[in-house]
Amino acid sequence: MTPVELSRTVLRAVRRAVDEGELSVTVPERVVVTPPGPGGCGDYATNIALQLARPAGQPPLRVAEILRPHLVRAEGVGDVVVTGPGFINICLAGEADPVGSLVREIRERGDAYGHGDALAGEVVELRVPYEARAEVVADVLVRIVAAQGGRVEIDHREPVNLRPVPAPEDPAPLGPDAARWALLHPAPHDRPRITADHLVQREGNPLFRVRYAHARTRALSRNAARLGFDAAPGGIADMASMPNTAGVADIDVRDLVDALADYPRIVTAAATHRAPDRLARHLVTVADAALPFLPAVLPYGDEKPSAAHRARLALAEAAGTVLAGGLSLLGIDAPDHL
Repeated sequence: MTPVELSRTVLRAVRRAVDEGELSVTVPERVVVTPPGPGGCGDYATNIALQLARPAGQPPLRVAEILRPHLVRAEGVGDVVVTGPGFINICLAGEADPVGSLVREIRERGDAYGHGDALAGEVVELRVPYEARAEVVADVLVRIVAAQGGRVEIDHREPVNLRPVPAPEDPAPLGPDAARWALLHPAPHDRPRITADHLVQREGNPLFRVRYAHARTRALSRNAARLGFDAAPGGIADMASMPNTAGVADIDVRDLVDALADYPRIVTAAATHRAPDRLARHLVTVADAALPFLPAVLPYGDEKPSAAHRARLALAEAAGTVLAGGLSLLGIDAPDHL
C-alpha cells in the first residue's frame, strides 16, 4: 500500500465513523500520512485524530480510539497503535517494507506522481503587479494548481493578492532556468539573490544539486542497460541483501524514501498556499537524500547484477522521476546529461 492509498484508507475510516454516528465532524478532503516521529511505531502515522478533536468535541485520544477499529478492519492494514496524545500509527499487512509499493506507484504515474484533486473545480484568481518575480510565480502556480485539479486566472487589476518581494535587479542575464530558480526558491517574503552563484556547477548551488542528481539517475539507467539489467522495485531489505563494495559505508535509503513519499503532500501544499518555493526546497531535499545513495546502485568491480542492484536502480529512477516532474512544474529544464 502506497502513502496515497493509505491516506485514502484513513479518510474512508473517518467517513465510516461519521456515517455510524461515532463522530460528528465534517469529513476532511484529505488526510496526511507520514513516517512515524519520535515515540511512534509502525510504517506510517497520522495526526488526523488531533485535527478532528476540536470539531468533534472530544479528546484526541478518544477520536483515535474511535477510528482505530475502522482502520484495523481495512484491507492492507495489519495493526494500528495509538501513541502520545492521539497519534495513529499504522503497520501495513504483509508489507514490512512499503518501499516497493512506493517505487511502483512512481514508475506507473511518472511525471503525474504527486498530482491530485485537492483543488478540483476551483478557480484561483491571481492579481499580480507588473514585476518579474510576481509574473514568474503566477506562471508556475498555473501549472501547480492545475496539477491539483484547479484553474488559475491571472490579471493585473488592483488590489493585487500576490506580491512576493521583488528581485533587486533583472534576473534575465542568468538565463531562463537559473533566473526562475533564483526567483522561486526563496520564500515570498525573502528578497531573491540575483547572482552568478546560481550558475556555478558545484555542491554549494542547490539548483545544480537538483539537476545533477536527476542527470545521475538517468546515467545510471543507461549504464545498467549496458550491463544487461534493468530496474525492479524492491524493499529496503532487498537493497541491502548483499555486501556493498562501492565505497558507500551503509546503504540507508530511508531519508530518500521519506522525501519521495512526502512529495505529493508538498505539491498539494504548494498549490493550496500559492507557495512554489515549498516545491523548490523539497526538490533540494530529494536531491540531497539521493546523492549519497547513487554510487551504490550499480555493480562494482567483479560484482554481478543482482536483485539488490535492480531494486536500488528502481529507487534511483523513482528519484529521477520526482526531480524531473518537480522541475517541470517550476518551468525548469531537467537535462539528462550535466
